[in-house]
Amino acid sequence: MKQNSGTMLHAGRTVIALLTAVILFGFASTAQSGEGIYREFMRISQGQGDAQLFAKINAAAKKLDWTGAQEIEFKGNLRLLKIEGATGEDAQIFMVRDVSGELHLLAPPPADAPDHTRANYAELEKKLGDKFIFKLLRVDGEVEGQAYSFVYLWEPPMRTALDRVFKICIVLMLFFVMVGMGLTLTVEDFRRVFQKPKAILTGAVLQWAIMPIVAVAMGRVLGFYEAFPFIFVGFVLITVSPGGVTSNLMTFYAKGDLALSISLTSFSTVLSIFFTPFFLTLFCANVPEVTIPVKLIVQTIIILVLIPLIVGMTVQAKAPKFAKKATPVFAALGIIALLFLIIAGVLSNLEVFSETERYGVKFYSGVFALTLLGMIVGIIFPKLLKISNYQVRALSLETGLRNASLAMALALLIQDNMGDFYSSMFITSAIFGLLMYVAGFLSIWVYKKLLPLDGTPEMEVKVKP
Repeated sequence: MKQNSGTMLHAGRTVIALLTAVILFGFASTAQSGEGIYREFMRISQGQGDAQLFAKINAAAKKLDWTGAQEIEFKGNLRLLKIEGATGEDAQIFMVRDVSGELHLLAPPPADAPDHTRANYAELEKKLGDKFIFKLLRVDGEVEGQAYSFVYLWEPPMRTALDRVFKICIVLMLFFVMVGMGLTLTVEDFRRVFQKPKAILTGAVLQWAIMPIVAVAMGRVLGFYEAFPFIFVGFVLITVSPGGVTSNLMTFYAKGDLALSISLTSFSTVLSIFFTPFFLTLFCANVPEVTIPVKLIVQTIIILVLIPLIVGMTVQAKAPKFAKKATPVFAALGIIALLFLIIAGVLSNLEVFSETERYGVKFYSGVFALTLLGMIVGIIFPKLLKISNYQVRALSLETGLRNASLAMALALLIQDNMGDFYSSMFITSAIFGLLMYVAGFLSIWVYKKLLPLDGTPEMEVKVKP
């Protein structure tokens, strides 16, 4: 009992110190936004502004004089906002955004425009989810005293080859990574959920309830909720993603309950089809400028998580010898996939890192604190329930470490639909994916003092080299 009290005291002090440091960083930085026009339009689309502004802008766009218009070319995204509950062209507005952040309003083709340029506007809504190279004519216009940049599609948008290849690679790599996870699972891993429900249910509550609340609290304290809402969503996204193979690996090195870790990872992965979209919507429904594409998230998890997991488990059941030989290959692929997602994703978004106001000390310290706090609450709550140190080690790592590959893939696949033009959700997940290894190894070192192993393990699993 005395040992448990000492562990709780140390963990509590660590929480207080960590939160104090993060809050200080939060007040040390002020938020600025270069997205005023977009945010105003988003509020209008949600019924919170001048509903007539879209109609006025569309009317002004039809009267523009394109004589002497400037020719511009850049890589960017097409975005569409519609007023909720309204119909017709005057209740919506198309925008084109340069990757550098400049926003242009897409005007309809002029009355005297040649037929081939009118064809450039065909099926625009199908182009909302990807990056394109735009060749445009640009003129300045004014509506109710506000200056806007209007553009006209002089040539059809051309989707970038890198964007097309990158998204295909994301899908394939994550699919095979989840097949690899399935190759290591058996029905027995799921039976343990019912054999030892206390630890499993404790881990599930920590993963799906406590950690998202921690993320929401940190996002609000650090000011991301108002200033950079998609960073706030990124905090929530990574904490409502299931556990991954990294937590299993770390639990093995920490000499924790590996069987519990594997079972909890399997359990949370299956639950993610319901809980990831549910909790993401629950905690982010009222975030300014954010609309959660629930259907797309569910479809993505089914295709990239559940189906390959079932395929892997089926192979393991039908051909266990092949599964055993293939497991190391898929394990290596998992590491490669994580590195590929981080490196390729960061390289394709290098311009956003120049904005230190968005991605500064407060951001990086907040992400690191998030994963570290996961480890800490993963110690405190199980100790309150008198769970053995052997299992607490596994629960702590399962709480603080997440399937960053899945979170990054989800972020990349939904960011354009959501209007996350700065890739804030992806970058938050990617930085978490890197820093969680630091926090994980640091926690393993701390466990030796805070969570000494004493007693017989409640679950056992045989691990062959």
